[in-house]
Amino acid sequence: MGWPIAEVARMSGVTARTLRHYDEIGLLPPAGIGANGHRYYEEHQLLRLQQILVLRALGVGLPEVGRILAEEIDEVDALRGHHRRLLAERDRLEALAGTVARTIAELEQSRKDGTPMTAINRPENLFEGIRPSQYQESLRDFPGHAEEVARRVAAMTPQDVEAGQRERTTQMILLAELMAAGHPADAEPVQARIDAQYRALSELRPVSAEEYRAIGRSCVDNEAWRAAYETIAPGLAAYQRDAIEAYVTHRLG
Repeated sequence: MGWPIAEVARMSGVTARTLRHYDEIGLLPPAGIGANGHRYYEEHQLLRLQQILVLRALGVGLPEVGRILAEEIDEVDALRGHHRRLLAERDRLEALAGTVARTIAELEQSRKDGTPMTAINRPENLFEGIRPSQYQESLRDFPGHAEEVARRVAAMTPQDVEAGQRERTTQMILLAELMAAGHPADAEPVQARIDAQYRALSELRPVSAEEYRAIGRSCVDNEAWRAAYETIAPGLAAYQRDAIEAYVTHRLG
């Protein structure tokens, strides 16, 4: 039995344009092309598409997805491997969600009575479920920044790494608070946060307007980034993207 590209797009949630792109780069050729020029897919292609989408959901880039699929591992063995990765990612996200929930509660208590957060909880507990390597891996679409981050992390002490992790988490929580307070993405308090992020990013290396816009879009398009934002607050990934878009348009444009 074969399914036309429109039906595969409907079932999988992947656009027909993306499916054609997967074909063009050799990642997912269709089972055949009809006399009308339309692609159609069979069970083998659907299973391969499932593997692609699982790997993408785990934050694997398309070149690496191609290398993994090219190994021609038995489909059942491959799915078992994907299942293990998904369970590990589920556990990591649950740990991260717990970390963020504790941090929010501790920030609220700290602001209420002036008690330092580190007196409320051990500082290392701020970083449960967060690994620096995952942040570096998520920059794969921005190789210039990935190389610079890797170079700097290699020269950092564990205390420096923890400080960087704490700052990134804090910035995401503060942005989530502005979103929850009803500030639109282009509001001045939000734009002030985005400006601070842009300046911090530019300290690594110069960032053009278009590159910063692409980074903003990756908050939604990059699975690892989106998962991190959505763990803190539903809708935060799109809010960050829209805030960066407004910043680029009005301040960098």
